[in-house]
Amino acid sequence: MSFEPYVLTDTHTHIYYHAGTGKLEEQMQRCFDHRIERLFLPNVDTESVSAVFQTVNDYPEHCFPMLGLHPCSVKESYKDDLRQLEHLLSVHKVYAIGEIGLDLYWDKSTLAFQKEAFRIQVGWAKSLGLPIDIHCREAFDELFVLLNELKDDRLFGVLHCFTGNLQQAHQAIELGFSLGIGGVVTFKRAGLDLVVKEIDLSHIVLETDAPYLAPVPFRGKENESSYLHHIAQKVADLHEVDLATVAKITTENAKKIFGI
Repeated sequence: MSFEPYVLTDTHTHIYYHAGTGKLEEQMQRCFDHRIERLFLPNVDTESVSAVFQTVNDYPEHCFPMLGLHPCSVKESYKDDLRQLEHLLSVHKVYAIGEIGLDLYWDKSTLAFQKEAFRIQVGWAKSLGLPIDIHCREAFDELFVLLNELKDDRLFGVLHCFTGNLQQAHQAIELGFSLGIGGVVTFKRAGLDLVVKEIDLSHIVLETDAPYLAPVPFRGKENESSYLHHIAQKVADLHEVDLATVAKITTENAKKIFGI
């Protein structure tokens, strides 16, 4: 019996939380066992940068760094944090600016700071020719206003952990963004499955957001990147294709976005 080889890409994982530990080695091996060969790592603040690059150094053929300031890490001192990160961009090669964005779930009082931090980091991405990796939680309206303000032919990337409706999906695609589809697509009653079914695979990349949002059958437990194959299989089922087809298309999409 023959089979088509394939590679899966996790375009957003915090697997580096286990940097330098046996747990990281175990999780990476489980990734390889399930053909998950490419992992993109977004830091969330200045403190998490070192763990990202330690993990990248340990797995240079498989792990690729991003750099940015997560909206939940945007406080009154955000300009100091951005200065630190901008310096790091001058000494480290990264493949995206992220994760950046807007989050009105945890703290609405910092929205003005979040917007300005977003504008500044989009400027970095444009000047470096890099994609952005966007976090958006309960802030789609505000985000689309910002993206329309900043829109030009240098603005592109991934709307990470997309959980919006079909109209919002089309808005994101029209603005030049791919949709990062994760474990939520496997949740009953979440409704994301109905959206993903209507979106062409050319606009989709896969992600876990590990250790968060584990897919069924691990919902409620700690997520890990090796579970990506469950997400890929769900997308395959929705599009009535095989897993190899989803892996091939979504990995090619990731290659186009991140440049590798």
